Amino acid sequence: MPTYAYACKDCGHAFDIQQSFSDDSLTVCPQCSGALRKKFNSVGVVFKGSGFYRTDSRDSKSTSTVPAAKPEAPAAPAAAPAAAAPAPTAAAS
Repeated sequence: MPTYAYACKDCGHAFDIQQSFSDDSLTVCPQCSGALRKKFNSVGVVFKGSGFYRTDSRDSKSTSTVPAAKPEAPAAPAAAPAAAAPAPTAAAS
C-alpha cells in the first residue's frame, strides 16, 4: 500500500499514513479537526544505465539520423520528337 503525506492547513501538523488506492483522501486533521491537504513528493523512480536515450542503443558508427528528403528539381520539358523522315514512295514503272 502506498504511503501518503498530509499537512494541516490550520495547525501545520504533518504526518504520513498508508492508504489503499481505493480509500478516500483524509480531509480532517486528527489533532485540531482543521482542513488537511495532501502533500505531493517527487516520484521515487531513478533511470540508471544505458538505453534511455535514442542514441544509446545504436552502434557507434551509425549515429547519424535519417537525412531529410531533398526537394525534387522541376522536371525538364519533354524533348521534341525527332523530325520524321518522309515516307518512301513507290516508284512507278
